[in-house]
This record gives sequence, C-alpha cells and structure tokens, in this order.
Amino acid sequence: MLKGIDQRLSAEVVHVLMLMGHGDDLVICDVNHPAASIAAETTYGRLIDMAGCDIPTAARAILSLMPLDSFVPAPVSRMQVVGQPQAEMPVFARMQAVIDAAEGREVTMEALERFAFYAAAKRAFAIIRTADSGPYGCFILKKGVVDLPEL
Repeated sequence: MLKGIDQRLSAEVVHVLMLMGHGDDLVICDVNHPAASIAAETTYGRLIDMAGCDIPTAARAILSLMPLDSFVPAPVSRMQVVGQPQAEMPVFARMQAVIDAAEGREVTMEALERFAFYAAAKRAFAIIRTADSGPYGCFILKKGVVDLPEL
C-alpha cells in the first residue's frame, strides 16, 4: 500500500492510469458488458478487473487520481438504454454525482447508442470491469491534463 492511494486501486489500475495520456479513454463497466472481447482490441489489450466494487465506487477511486478532460464538451459517455434512448437508469444519476464531485463542477455526460458505445470502447486505452450487476453500467471517461509544477 501507498499513502494517499485508494486501497481499491490495484497496482495494475494505477499502472494503466499512469500510462494513459491526455485524451485517452478509459471504460468502466458492469459484469454484463462484453468486456473481455472488447478489451482485446484496446491499446492495453487485456481486461482489468476491480472485483468487489460497484461502478460509482470504482469511478470515485479512479477519479481520485485521474482528471477528466476539460477541453471537450462531454468527457464522459454512457450507453443508451436499448429501444428507449431517453430512459434514465439509477446508475446514470449515481455516476453523474461521482464525476461532478470529483471535478468540482457539473460535467456533461453524453449518451451513445449501444453499438456506437461498443465501437468507442474498442478505441479506448483500457477497460476496467467492476462487480456491478448493471444494467447499463457502461461509461467511458476521457483523461484530462494534470497541472504539475516544473521539475
């Protein structure tokens, strides 16, 4: 363990977050998402599990280290409900609260049609699967810039 790092974040998760650069995408998903097959097509190339976490808990831990992109209108995407694109699932509001709190501002979250979401997920840097049972617990977070002091 290290000071200041959420204990839910494994060494692999921290490693992936460190490898990611500004504008790279990270998928956080539930257990129903076809995560293993899609993860094979990502930059990282394999699935990362955060067993024992629901999606908001995993996102809160990840966003304690990773800023969201402030240069794009919607740095978070979620999957639309199939056949009901305007429908709201409980996990949407829970995630909105987590991302707004992490950023200290209202963050725009866009909805993507199911297959558009899968296509975007394949272009992501990595996929983290949680133990969340869903449904529709599928989110893409775009990494922002960390303002660091000069060396």
